[in-house]
Amino acid sequence: MTARIGVVTFPGTLDDVDAARAVRLAGAEPVALWHADADLQGVDAVVLPGGFSYGDYLRAGAIAALAPVIRSVVDAARAGTPVLGICNGFQVLCEAHLLPGALVRNDRQRFVCREQRLRVVSDRTAWTNRFEAGQEIVVPLKNGEGRYVATDETLDELAAEGRVVFEYVGVNPNGSFRDIAGVSDASCRVVGLMPHPEHAVEKGFGPDTAAGVRAGTDGLELFRSAIESLIPA
Repeated sequence: MTARIGVVTFPGTLDDVDAARAVRLAGAEPVALWHADADLQGVDAVVLPGGFSYGDYLRAGAIAALAPVIRSVVDAARAGTPVLGICNGFQVLCEAHLLPGALVRNDRQRFVCREQRLRVVSDRTAWTNRFEAGQEIVVPLKNGEGRYVATDETLDELAAEGRVVFEYVGVNPNGSFRDIAGVSDASCRVVGLMPHPEHAVEKGFGPDTAAGVRAGTDGLELFRSAIESLIPA
C-alpha cells in the first residue's frame, strides 16, 4: 500500500507544492492538509513546509502553532507519527513544543539564500535512516529567522542523546548555536531543519554538484527515509 504523507498549508506558506512534489517523487501519495481543519485524513506522516505562515507576525511560527491542524499534529506525533518541519515548519514545531529551542533572527540581521552543505549527524531518525552518520549533503537554504538557539543545558542534552540531526558545514549561515541545522525529538520521529530538502529532489532543479549544474538530489532521501520508516520490521 502506498504511504500517504500530509503536507500542511497555512496562509503565507510558500513551499507546500514543492514539498508535495518531493513526496510524490519519493514514492508516496501527498495529501493536502489545511491549517483550519483538524482532520489529518489518516495520513502516515506529516510535513510542515516552509514559508511565512500568517506573515510571521508575533514570532515566526507562533500563530501557526495554535492552528487546529497543529493540535492534531501534536497528538499524532506523540502517538508515533513521523513529522518533518522545514524552515517555517521547524519554527512551528519549536513553537508547538514538539522540538526544543527556538529560531530567531539571523545573526547578521539579513535574509540568507544559498546552497548549503550539511553534515548528517544522526541516521537514527525516521527522516534520515537512508543516510550514513557523517555523510555530507547539499540542499538549498533560505531564511531570515533561522538562527537556532537554546540553553547550554538543552544543547548538551541534544548532543548527549544523539538528537542533533544536521550541522552546517563550512559556513554557519545564520549564527545557529553549535552549527546546528536540525534536531529531533526524543522519539527520533519528529525532525525539524532550516534548509530545504524539497528543493533538492529532481535533477535539473537542485543545487549544483560535481555531476553537473542543478544536479543535486540529496533532499529526496529524507522523504524516502520517512517512507521506509513506515514499513513494518
